[in-house]
Amino acid sequence: MWLFACLFFLIILQVNGSELTLNVKEQFDRHGIITDMLNSAPEEFIQVSYPTGQVILGNELTPNQARGEPRVSWPNDPTKMYTLIMIDPDAPSYDNPKFREWLHWLIVNIPGNKISSGEILADYRGPQPPKRTGFHRYVFLVYEQKQKINTKDQTIISRESISGRAGFRVNIFAKKNKLGNPIAGNFYFAQNQE
Repeated sequence: MWLFACLFFLIILQVNGSELTLNVKEQFDRHGIITDMLNSAPEEFIQVSYPTGQVILGNELTPNQARGEPRVSWPNDPTKMYTLIMIDPDAPSYDNPKFREWLHWLIVNIPGNKISSGEILADYRGPQPPKRTGFHRYVFLVYEQKQKINTKDQTIISRESISGRAGFRVNIFAKKNKLGNPIAGNFYFAQNQE
């Protein structure tokens, strides 16, 4: 039944774009994402799919479902470049987010939505919420770049590394790189099952 409801919801989202735009803003606001990490909600919906689950504006996935790198796409102009960021604003917990924001994925200079042609600054690291910390929000954001981001002196964060992930600030990164507000977004909840 849950799978059918998710599929029905996706069909509605794909048929009626205006509802989709409204839902992204409403859901980001409803779940405190704007208050906790952004100046403005994105307008567009990022399609995010894992082999065993879709991300649909606040649905729940298990950490195992989101272990591997997802397929991601968004409305884009193939002549422009984009930045894709995945963040957990609830590290180590929603009630005590002292490591806010935890960086899970960062790719810049993406032509259109050809992620494999972008420059990775932080390899994808799936959700690993600590035990007994409740639900965490995992937020995907896309920014349209006004210019190419210089990655020459950037340290690349490997999948295994946690160095450079805690305390990442989306707004500071966006301001430093003249990105403005995110143009597209999506998010899901996950918690440690133990």
